[in-house]
Amino acid sequence: MTRLFLSGFVIVLLVITGCRSSEETERRPSSAPNPYEEINRQKDEVKEGDFVYRLVTEKPEYREGEPVVLYAELEYVGDKEEVTIYHAASPFYFPMTEKTRGYSIEYSMPQPLVSTTLKQGEPIREDYKGSGGYGQEDDPQYIAFTKKLWDSGFPAGYYVVDGVAEFWIELDKAGRENEEYRIKAEIDFKVVE
Repeated sequence: MTRLFLSGFVIVLLVITGCRSSEETERRPSSAPNPYEEINRQKDEVKEGDFVYRLVTEKPEYREGEPVVLYAELEYVGDKEEVTIYHAASPFYFPMTEKTRGYSIEYSMPQPLVSTTLKQGEPIREDYKGSGGYGQEDDPQYIAFTKKLWDSGFPAGYYVVDGVAEFWIELDKAGRENEEYRIKAEIDFKVVE
């Protein structure tokens, strides 16, 4: 009975350790380059319901140190003259991955409840203003990459932006029924030395 209990304990310990190692591997950047396939898309436009979300990079390739121009647009194309949307500080998120290194560049923002009125056929636009972060436990190479991103712009590499427009609208005046939107688009660009 003691051997059975000890064997069960060892198996549980191995499973927990194995899960923890895989979680750490997923969270931290890989030291070996990940194989990837380029999508070669400067602009992605997605229509969902009465809204069109666009994600755009001005050029497919930038020089290191050159400002990277990324922006998102949201346009109301429904039947009403205008509609009010509700969102965090912005409806636009710009998370991305640097594929040659396998680094995730997260995008966070304050989460107040903000409303924006969209007029039919008149898109709102927001430019990408920077992102990324790290913790003390992160790989030193990832920390150096993030600091370079903050100080002098995007380091040389291949970037895929997985943009999102996230917001909701009220379906009735009392706010009892809402319709939530999470519209995704994907573009890519390169930065060369």
